[in-house]
Amino acid sequence: MSSNLLSASDRARIIALYQSNGVFAYPTEAVWGLGCNPFNRTAVERILALKKRPEDKGLIVVAADLSQLEAHLELTPEIIARITTPQSRSTTWLVPCPESMPSWVRGTHTQLAVRFSNHPLVKLLCESVAGPIISTSANPAGLSEALSEAETRAYFGDGVDCYVRGSLGDDPRPSQIIDSQSGAILRS
Repeated sequence: MSSNLLSASDRARIIALYQSNGVFAYPTEAVWGLGCNPFNRTAVERILALKKRPEDKGLIVVAADLSQLEAHLELTPEIIARITTPQSRSTTWLVPCPESMPSWVRGTHTQLAVRFSNHPLVKLLCESVAGPIISTSANPAGLSEALSEAETRAYFGDGVDCYVRGSLGDDPRPSQIIDSQSGAILRS
């Protein structure tokens, strides 16, 4: 992964934020996102407050690859085969969610939304923190998704600890959502 996407000082800052209660904003495949350590309740609650989003809705968790999430999930070989098969566009998978997954991540759902990103900067962020991150669109509930750092700053200002510079990916649409068990496409 190209380290020139993230300076050494920015990488160190992201790691420190991930290990504390930090929230960062970053470009994804289609829109700007807010991220943090999904296992840090305080950080996730900060994102929910910024977005004015209820906890029961749950959040998407993004990872560089399956190895970053495998220890937290209970997946059958069939589901693993399905979710690791390359897709033609950005895909969020709904996978069975064990009770051990924190409620502030899964909400009231029995499935967890996961995405294995091909966006170079998102992959690098996950690799830098050696784990998954929350990936939710950078917009308060009911408002349009932010498509730039400037729009993200206008929404959240100093409520976000770090704005990671970079470019959006080539997909003009949010990720498709597919049920990992049935293969049903829930959002295309």
